[in-house]
Amino acid sequence: MDDALRYWEPRRIVYNLVLAGVVLGWVLATWPHFRGALNRQALMLLFVLAVLANLCYCAAYVVDIPLQYSSFRVRWRRWRWGLWLAGMLFAMILASYWIMDEVYPGVSPPS
Repeated sequence: MDDALRYWEPRRIVYNLVLAGVVLGWVLATWPHFRGALNRQALMLLFVLAVLANLCYCAAYVVDIPLQYSSFRVRWRRWRWGLWLAGMLFAMILASYWIMDEVYPGVSPPS
């Protein structure tokens, strides 16, 4: 269990920074359009989505811990970066999709 914590928790910081970068990138790339979305309700929703993203990050433990106790331990420890990378790419795609499909159409452009 300690090995899983030592591996995954430092990478959670990178995960959060990358997802924040995705959101910031969308906002900056389409800035005039998103101006109307910067309100208290949107910031609360962003906070809830950040919490949910971190709960999803915990899914790595569901895979990692059983493999730590299996006969695949040595091989798994060498290749678990692939799970991190796949999860990171999935989270980036999901965040972009959410912005494009749910947030972006609902924001009216500036007049």
